[in-house]
Amino acid sequence: MKALRADISRAGLDTLAGRKAPRARILLIAGRPGSGRTALAEELARDLARGYPDGVLRARLSEPGGEPVPVERVARGLLEDLGLVAPAGADEDEVGDLLRATLRDRRVLLLLDDAADAEQVDALLPENPRCLVVAVARGPLTGIPDVRPCTVGGLDVKAAVELLDGYAGSVRITVDPQAAETLTELCAGQPAALLLAGGWLAAHPGASVADLAKRLRSVPHDDGRPVALRPLAGAFRLAYEALPASGARGLRLLALAPLGLADPQTLSALAGCSVSSAASMLEGFTARGLVRRAHDGQYELPGCLVPFLRERLDAEDRPAEVQLARARMLERTVRLLHSCRAVTEPEGSPARRRLAGLPRALRFPHRAAAAEWLGLREPVLLASARVAVADGELDTLARRLIAALVRALAAHRGTEDAAPQLYGLHQLVLGVAERRGLHRERAAALLNLADLDAGTGRTRDALVRYREALDAGRLANDPYATGRAMESVGGAHQELGDWQRAADWYGRALAQRLARDERADQARLYGRLGAVHTYAGRYGEALRNWRAAAAGYRRLGDVPGHARALSEAARVQEYAGRPQESLRTCEEAVEWARRAGDVRLHAALRLRLADTLDRLGDPAAARLHRTAAEGLLGPGGLAAPTGPAGQGGPGNLGEPAPPACEIRSGSEKN
Repeated sequence: MKALRADISRAGLDTLAGRKAPRARILLIAGRPGSGRTALAEELARDLARGYPDGVLRARLSEPGGEPVPVERVARGLLEDLGLVAPAGADEDEVGDLLRATLRDRRVLLLLDDAADAEQVDALLPENPRCLVVAVARGPLTGIPDVRPCTVGGLDVKAAVELLDGYAGSVRITVDPQAAETLTELCAGQPAALLLAGGWLAAHPGASVADLAKRLRSVPHDDGRPVALRPLAGAFRLAYEALPASGARGLRLLALAPLGLADPQTLSALAGCSVSSAASMLEGFTARGLVRRAHDGQYELPGCLVPFLRERLDAEDRPAEVQLARARMLERTVRLLHSCRAVTEPEGSPARRRLAGLPRALRFPHRAAAAEWLGLREPVLLASARVAVADGELDTLARRLIAALVRALAAHRGTEDAAPQLYGLHQLVLGVAERRGLHRERAAALLNLADLDAGTGRTRDALVRYREALDAGRLANDPYATGRAMESVGGAHQELGDWQRAADWYGRALAQRLARDERADQARLYGRLGAVHTYAGRYGEALRNWRAAAAGYRRLGDVPGHARALSEAARVQEYAGRPQESLRTCEEAVEWARRAGDVRLHAALRLRLADTLDRLGDPAAARLHRTAAEGLLGPGGLAAPTGPAGQGGPGNLGEPAPPACEIRSGSEKN
């Protein structure tokens, strides 16, 4: 701590050269996993936090097994901690730029734990010298200038003996202080190894410190393992072999827990035991220093022990048993997600009735409890989906898990708020579909990704994906996917202002809908064709399509849709220089809106009719209609203005129409 504080006050190379520092200062804590490096970083952050009024941000740059976390995912998590959301599908550079722009005017302390390399840290550095970055890594971050590592080694003898004292009790340490010092030397002063040794002493109250030292000295060394890891490996082996068979198996299986986090239900599913037995095992592991308590009833497996557990799992469990344990865990997660979504359904619905039949451990008492669980478990749930897809052997369960997670997120947050998470999940589905040759699922994933691209303004990227989805839908012989893809390709061209191609693709989609006699889709597509023809100035074609749309909605009994289509036909007639016909059509639309009982639509159409009357030179009638519209909306009510002819385009009518289907083009004009 003293050395780190001194490093903060040390003048940097830029200061010595008379330049202003372009980026945040970096303090590097270097050491092997298990050396206490993270604990030191956290203590430093707590000590310095009051000097950073905008808070302390934390991020882990490696998975418990050592796999680097993508920078884009880390940056998204940091932005969420700041209360911001990066656009769905944004790449690493875009999210990184947004993070740096956000931190440019803030004073924060950024703690980056377990950095895999210098590139990870460099991509997250704030371009603000008022910020401070505390990085934790195995060694020096070569490539980042002006960073001196503070290397963490073993504890000194006194501190190590004090650590053992907390587990073994002062009596055993006082009786044989020489043995205690010998034990700390055998553990090389490594905190993780000392914790395991202390846990062993706590679990064996009748054993002396000398007994443990003798046992630890007799543990054979693995010559293939680095010398620096041997003390921890020996302490782990001693602690592991002291467990009963069921406990050792449960501990091994914790290596399968996503992000190294598990609760009693997770261990129960992995080990195939009761929840109470799993809870007892976790408490026993905690007392032995093998796991530690985390937030919200979860337990965290120290990252330094994960490689040892994976070795044991590979050596002592058959692959089929490991696969079965993973499948049980995923199945339980799927059922919890179904329950999480079902609680949002109305009372008496089929989903709520099925929910009532689930075991109590898989039910949520109310929507708020389910939403809280989903929010707290979201990182683990997303990690579960990634691990299931990466496994490659449980693709059916992986697809079920992703589908359940998508529905739960959409039910609790809405598709717009959950778009960043949904984008990653659809990418996972696409990966599975391509690996398994599942053309229907591939088409669905591409359509979903393209919709999210279109919603964030990446229309050209969306267009490419819509075309790929069309090809996949044709390979799957899926009329819905092909029709949806053709319509969406048209929508993308419309967003890009290519009216000719938009009309062509809408026409292809309409031909398919006509062949399949899908009348609701036909009416919608006639309207879309009318819109693009209007934009292109082909008023004759536009009017024919809007009339066809109005007729289609009337046959379907969709009175509001019929009124909107008539209103758009009136707009086209006005553009075409036929004001009297436009007036009559608009009056007809107002009458149909009145019959529909849609107050806001009725008011918006009356305002449009008033605009038309103004342009025809009848201000008295226009005032009457505006007064009627104000009366419909009530005090303070407002309908969206329609403006004079030539301002705005087709479709900007009062209250937006509810979407007729799931097709999206990204165009607000639809």
